[in-house]
Amino acid sequence: MQNDHSTRVYDSMMGLLSDEQNPTPIVRLNHVVPFQHTKVYAKLEWYNPFGSVKDRVARNLVQDAEERGVLGPGKKLVEATSGNTGIGLIMIGNVLGYPLQTPLSKDIPLEKRTVLRFFGTQVDELDDSLCPMPGAPEGAIAKARETAESNAEFENLDQYSNEANAGAHYRTTGPEIWRQTGGTVTHFVAGLGTCGTITGTGRYLKEQNSTIKVLGARPEEGHDIPGVRSARQLQQTALYHPEEYDGEVDVSNREAYEMCLRLNREEIIIAGPRSAMNLIGALKLVPDEPDTVVVVIFPDNIYKYASSVVRHFPELAPPQSAATAGSDAPSKNDRFLAELIENLKNPHDTVRVNSLAEQLESDVRPTVIDIRIPDHFAESHIPGSVNIPQDDLSSRSAELPDDRDAPIVTVCNIGKFSKHATLYLKSKGYRNVRSAKGGLSEWVRKGYATSSGADA
Repeated sequence: MQNDHSTRVYDSMMGLLSDEQNPTPIVRLNHVVPFQHTKVYAKLEWYNPFGSVKDRVARNLVQDAEERGVLGPGKKLVEATSGNTGIGLIMIGNVLGYPLQTPLSKDIPLEKRTVLRFFGTQVDELDDSLCPMPGAPEGAIAKARETAESNAEFENLDQYSNEANAGAHYRTTGPEIWRQTGGTVTHFVAGLGTCGTITGTGRYLKEQNSTIKVLGARPEEGHDIPGVRSARQLQQTALYHPEEYDGEVDVSNREAYEMCLRLNREEIIIAGPRSAMNLIGALKLVPDEPDTVVVVIFPDNIYKYASSVVRHFPELAPPQSAATAGSDAPSKNDRFLAELIENLKNPHDTVRVNSLAEQLESDVRPTVIDIRIPDHFAESHIPGSVNIPQDDLSSRSAELPDDRDAPIVTVCNIGKFSKHATLYLKSKGYRNVRSAKGGLSEWVRKGYATSSGADA
């Protein structure tokens, strides 16, 4: 029996992989869109056989590597992933005989990490992969590349720099959208992660009609939307080509998760938070005009994000009981602590690096406490800062200022974990402590000097 798209009968799951003749559906949004004239369509990528837009990429990465002769019998794959690429690679690898090892962050939703292991992936969880060193790949990317370089048994397909990533969308996503809209599409919107989707699809669509607007949605700094990258983080993917796009916009966690809830309840579309982020980006960037047709990528569904949803909608969490105690569901105290940390984003408990630089040149110089591990501190840090790793704050409290009114600024790589340290120091009675917004990465991006070495 041959694959038959008309009857939906296939020799194997591989026959369901999407292309122009077997596209993922596009569905018009009717309730959450405020436009009177503009038509907005969601392209539902969880209709790919393994549940996300990354199935396209996984197939093309493997096929390209085989054609180049770098992947064959006896080889193993190693790939840094936020989950979906790994899922696509392990499922295709299970068919073709390529085991997968993936280093990833513990911040990736538990659901994805569990499924990766269930499918057969060797998962190496890292503490800091979403807190990258300035000017260097994040922990997971560096770990994957290091593994492949030190062991010839492994091949790192590297979705962050491999043109086969964008090529997957040039070959499939772009042609699908052009055909599904009958060539009437005027705007294409995708999230910015590895940037394979926006770059590959955008190139194809602009070849068909150069007036089509290609637009990117990205999360705010310190975001909680797996699989996408903030403006600063985008510097780590070689497929990010802003000169090819017609616009980009930031979307906050709150905007994304609130729209995610609306999509599921009002449109009955089981979209995940990245899908909602992309739609918010479209609503911010696209005009409401006659003959405007927008296609927005909806990368995957909500089922992979239950733990993320509970963080943003704690009222949806089941009540703690003897039966659920010790489970992975966050407790009431956990949710309360998460809300306290989220509240520290306010301007009274954070300081921008421009202001910090000015203060360090003033007579009232704050004590800058760098909470990263010593190796990271030795590589690069704000001149004059003191290194007290977050785990050592309690045991090294004698090194903190005696004056509880003394100005203190906590620093990590991107301003995420420094908020934890700020909260801890406030609990110790320090009344003038703030977290450096954007962390050392933002300090470097703004062009301020750094020091190296183990000593402050």
